[in-house]
Amino acid sequence: MQIKVPFLDLWLQHLPLMSEFNQAIQEVIESAAFAGGRFVTAFEEDFAAYCNVPHAIGVGSGTEALWLSLLACGVGSGDEVITVPSTFMATAEAITHCGARPVFVDVDEQTYTMNPDALKYALTAKTKAIIPVHLFGQPADMDPILEFGSKHGLYVIEDACQAHGAEYKGKRVGTLGDTACFSFYPGKNLGAFGEAGAIVTGSTELQEKIRVLRDHGQVRKYFHSVVGWNCRMDGIQGAVLRIKLRQLEVNNQCRREHAGHYAADLQEVEGLTLPTEADYARHVYHIYAIRVNNRDEFMKSLMDEGIMTGIHYPVPVHLQEAYQSLGYERGAFPIAERCAAEFVSLPMYPELTYLQVEQVIQGVKEAVAGTVEV
Repeated sequence: MQIKVPFLDLWLQHLPLMSEFNQAIQEVIESAAFAGGRFVTAFEEDFAAYCNVPHAIGVGSGTEALWLSLLACGVGSGDEVITVPSTFMATAEAITHCGARPVFVDVDEQTYTMNPDALKYALTAKTKAIIPVHLFGQPADMDPILEFGSKHGLYVIEDACQAHGAEYKGKRVGTLGDTACFSFYPGKNLGAFGEAGAIVTGSTELQEKIRVLRDHGQVRKYFHSVVGWNCRMDGIQGAVLRIKLRQLEVNNQCRREHAGHYAADLQEVEGLTLPTEADYARHVYHIYAIRVNNRDEFMKSLMDEGIMTGIHYPVPVHLQEAYQSLGYERGAFPIAERCAAEFVSLPMYPELTYLQVEQVIQGVKEAVAGTVEV
């Protein structure tokens, strides 16, 4: 009998916690603390402690976290921010919505994160900040990035939207840059019941600016020191996330065990490039992306066996239609472009069973064998 393997199954994650969720949501309803309030504050305190930072600020999404971090760092019209094209669109969107220009550098072919050696070629007099992306749960190589930022007076904002609990040289992501930004989109390692995000920082000055900006620029009710926006986290999301945060370390360890199982059984398969864990990193495998040729045929073969897959991300940001005005041509960032053409994301979530992982491994082996070019 064929075992079905969904790409993601949030129901399995939520089912054992349902009574806690129901009670927490009932408490929010009874208190009417729907926008910000004590449930968000409690989550902020717990998440700051988890990340080993003094401050966490709950916001409406990871995109808002990036945008508000940039605004708090003074990024605005005429500025440039260096980031990578191998990321979700939100990283660049946040830069654009500050009035600044995204400037891209290529990624490292082993880690798929920012290549620090490329930063010097992107630096101009207009550069104000750097956003390294901890892609798929793997931290970027932060020491040389931070050193470059310090040398040139640049802010460093970690895009940790896919890296809840990941570590760089024994330090949690979020403790490294001036700020770090997290998304709690439902499928993330720590996911909300809708949209939510957070910014963490060690800077009292930045956290004060961000708290004002996320609440219409209010220093206190109806007194607005700056033009802000409504970026508050919902009370229900704060209550749900606080419950799910308690499971995060166990769930991350399950992801790492699944990744180890994939790696042990697939490392000798020709025609397959597996993700690597950098020597400096604790990878938390939000996404387990392999690289293959003949991607469409490979994915169809797996689907025929009841195994669902995904692609993260098929078009690098510099080649998106929305960013044609930046003037980048195909070939500008060959590693990012090659990866975008080859990535296939395998099922990766804590509740995968041993038999499901085995089914994926067998399906991958058969798919590679069936799509190898003669």
